[in-house]
Amino acid sequence: MQHQLAVYARRAEQTRLGGLGQARNSMDRAAYLLLNRLDQEGPMGVKALAAGMGIDSSTVTRQVAPLVESGLVKRTSHPEDGRAVVLQLSPRGEARLEEVRSSRRNLMQLITKDWSEDERGTFCKLLTRFNKAMLELNPSSLAQPPSTDS
Repeated sequence: MQHQLAVYARRAEQTRLGGLGQARNSMDRAAYLLLNRLDQEGPMGVKALAAGMGIDSSTVTRQVAPLVESGLVKRTSHPEDGRAVVLQLSPRGEARLEEVRSSRRNLMQLITKDWSEDERGTFCKLLTRFNKAMLELNPSSLAQPPSTDS
């Protein structure tokens, strides 16, 4: 198992599993995970985003800055406390995230084209379980993916 994980990690890094077509490798992993979390969980502050991803606030602040600059994420006032700032996906961010998701789904379908739906479901379920176990082993240094999007 360890050998296969090492091979997978190398291949994933080589291809960055970034999708197909124009969207291939067009969004780095950190940006994808941040945008995905904001899409699924809704607007939130930096501390909540960092806690949900298992990383520190300074890392989230650094990773969010280019997303704000490029218009994918916007900073808004907290609805209950106008002094606090929350991050949320902009319409441009929503569209860009869907473009990348679609490309990545197409890549996964191509890679698993000879798999049955049951096999895809089982693989996704086991990979999700594996990721959660890794998070529980070392929650301070591993980010939990918010979704089992296959």
